[in-house]
Amino acid sequence: MQVLTTTVARVLFALPFGIFGFFHFANGSAMAGYVPSFIPGGVLWVYLTGLALVLACISIIIQKYMKWSCMMLAVMLALFILLIHLPGAMAGNEASVPAFLKDLGLTGGALTYAGLAKD
Repeated sequence: MQVLTTTVARVLFALPFGIFGFFHFANGSAMAGYVPSFIPGGVLWVYLTGLALVLACISIIIQKYMKWSCMMLAVMLALFILLIHLPGAMAGNEASVPAFLKDLGLTGGALTYAGLAKD
């Protein structure tokens, strides 16, 4: 049971971030529209956040710099909530509400793992 609640749980938490990161690279130009218009750089931010997601995934799986990467992941997810999902939901975009809730839960998970990390 210990392996299930530690190793398996950690890997299951980390893997979607790696997949989301690869989606950022595969669909960068399509995702550039999600970058708020007041932030210059467009697609560059999509690729940069994709790289951050992949690196966070690796860090969490191998447990190196996990506290730092989970804290930075939580900050990035909170920025997604504030800059993308919340404005979308307030504008009436129904697809923004599930994304808001997903990232809210993942932010909590990232903060939890940052608190549990030993490094």
